[in-house]
Amino acid sequence: MNLELSPNIDPKAQKDILELNNKITSFQLGEIPDEKFRSFRLTRGVYGQRQLGVQMIRIKLPYGKLSSEQLLRIADVCEEYASGVLHATTRQDIQIHHVKLAKTPEVWAKLEEKQVTLREACGNTVRNVTASAFAGIDKDEPFDVTNYADSFYKYFLRNPICQDMGRKFKVAFSSSDKDSAYSWFHDLGFIPKVKTENGIEKRGFKVLLGGGLGAQPFLAHEINDFMPVEEIIPFTEGVIRVFDRYGERTRRHKARIKYLIHDLGLEKFLALVKEESASLKNHSFEIDGQELKPVFVSAIQTGNQEIKDTEKYRHWLKSNVFAQKQDSYFAVAVKLPLGNMDVKTARDFAAIFPKYAADDVRVTVNQGYLLRFVKETSLKGLFNELNLIGLAEPGFDSTADITACPGTDTCNLGIASSYGLALELERLIKADFKELIFNTDIKIKISGCMNACGQHSAANIGFHGMSLKVGEQVVPAMQVLLGGGILGDGKGVVADKVIKLPSKRIPDAFRALMYDFEENTLDGEMFNDYFQRQGNKYVYNLLKPYASTSDITQDFYTDWGNEVKYVTEVGVGECAGVMLDLVQVLLNESYEKLENAQLSLQANDFADSVYHSYSTFINGAKALLLTKDVQCNTQHGIINDFDKNFIETGDINLGVSFKDLVMKINQNEPEKTFANEYAQQAKNFLEKLSNYRQEAVQTKPVLV
Repeated sequence: MNLELSPNIDPKAQKDILELNNKITSFQLGEIPDEKFRSFRLTRGVYGQRQLGVQMIRIKLPYGKLSSEQLLRIADVCEEYASGVLHATTRQDIQIHHVKLAKTPEVWAKLEEKQVTLREACGNTVRNVTASAFAGIDKDEPFDVTNYADSFYKYFLRNPICQDMGRKFKVAFSSSDKDSAYSWFHDLGFIPKVKTENGIEKRGFKVLLGGGLGAQPFLAHEINDFMPVEEIIPFTEGVIRVFDRYGERTRRHKARIKYLIHDLGLEKFLALVKEESASLKNHSFEIDGQELKPVFVSAIQTGNQEIKDTEKYRHWLKSNVFAQKQDSYFAVAVKLPLGNMDVKTARDFAAIFPKYAADDVRVTVNQGYLLRFVKETSLKGLFNELNLIGLAEPGFDSTADITACPGTDTCNLGIASSYGLALELERLIKADFKELIFNTDIKIKISGCMNACGQHSAANIGFHGMSLKVGEQVVPAMQVLLGGGILGDGKGVVADKVIKLPSKRIPDAFRALMYDFEENTLDGEMFNDYFQRQGNKYVYNLLKPYASTSDITQDFYTDWGNEVKYVTEVGVGECAGVMLDLVQVLLNESYEKLENAQLSLQANDFADSVYHSYSTFINGAKALLLTKDVQCNTQHGIINDFDKNFIETGDINLGVSFKDLVMKINQNEPEKTFANEYAQQAKNFLEKLSNYRQEAVQTKPVLV
């Protein structure tokens, strides 16, 4: 398919879009195996759905920032190519669903015209850099972290060190010690700090490393209580280089950095990071920390000041409106059930908020939106307009504002319906526990499986999807977890698993839990304190009657929000690729990496060239190791295995060990002379591999 790209699109993005278009064609012609194509498209934000033949597109919004023009473009694209619903995620992205694979380059191109990207929104990359939605307006912040998050995002976008890691890498910047960005469960988390030295105020960050949720949650290590701002990017580059080289690649469930640090030990891991210092692109990276100024696209309006529903307005002011650190300005939050907004509402919203606020809305980590710089005189007019389109519901970030991933609605990994249960619990709260609309102590989070896209492990009350055997049949079920949440300043607590219940019994179990909390809590006691005091066994016994399957009815076999009988499955497979010569595919990729090294040389990007050359060595070695059926779990393992299987046997002669050749990367500054020399050595290495390969296939059948 021929694509005509607007000259307004950044040249790097144009190259990306054309490359995606070409790869789709090659894949459909059977020239690329499914697994290799999957890896490629994921780093371009194209994610396979549960439904056959369509894709989820993840739109990357660094720290959740979005202008009215960008929101309008996303709505237009969603209406033309997708299902017509914009889904806000816990990582401050927007996802659209049911997009045909062949149309994804067009979608990307239309988004890039408004400076919105898909690049590295999925895949084994540095994912969207999240930050507190209140950054820049938070009364408690030492300084605005927005520019630091933005510089971080730009530095690692398309950076060769993080294009094909063993697993994804997630980063968060909190605005203050409240840690509203949940630094404690991220691969890297940053909390702003200031200190005074010789009468001069210095900025820095508390740094958290190696946290994670998923099936086995890990609390992040506090490795530095004050890292100067100019050191955070070089340090991160070192961390990613070590993760790329030593991280697991075969056992996907053990491939996150939290497992690598656990296996090596934190001290050893940090020592390896230090060994990378000579090869870093920058030993210090200055970031413009100037606070962002609000941009207004029109004069601020007051609007219609007549409030008809005074009670709702009063509740909205109490739960959805927040005083900013800037005098006379307020932030206004929009609560979205499930994080979903249809395209008509999105267009209306995009027309409303620039009239009353800065043209800078932030997607929040609890799947809502935050307007900034609203004048007090504009609150009534803004409420009236938001109320007309259904976006003035009170209860933002409260117990009634439930976080939920898509679950079985679209996700291949979904086991039970998180969407359906979330809606049912919100209905229950509005009917029986209206006071919880103002409770921000109890957070409910739901995931469709144990992988924690809904962040259930970080919730005061969490649920993740499961199934439950009843005779010869199964019913959808949920694991109940309690007691998780933020403690502040980089500390958190992971929720305890309590009991597994049929999904249809969750509302009754929730009601029983809330009644017990109301009856037995001590004065001023928070929910987590109540749970810790009563203990896991107490709550287990409280909820155990709801686990019984002896008296279930037919409706238990249908999940919330569904009409068909529940079936346990992990999605429908994606398009199958034909069997190809995988060794040759990897060798071809090695030549692509070598070409990238040479292009970076021409652009004087010497550090990037060096890493592309390093990747050429690793990829080429991995290709030949496949011919001897050697498992290649890590780059570090590939280096040692290639020496053992090809150099020490005399099959290939490099004049030195492969390790000595490749690991020159750690012994040299990434300057012009070394970059040229290293690229030439990578080229020579590939030529030797190709010659060896040609001789081998003349006498042996091709290994696939």
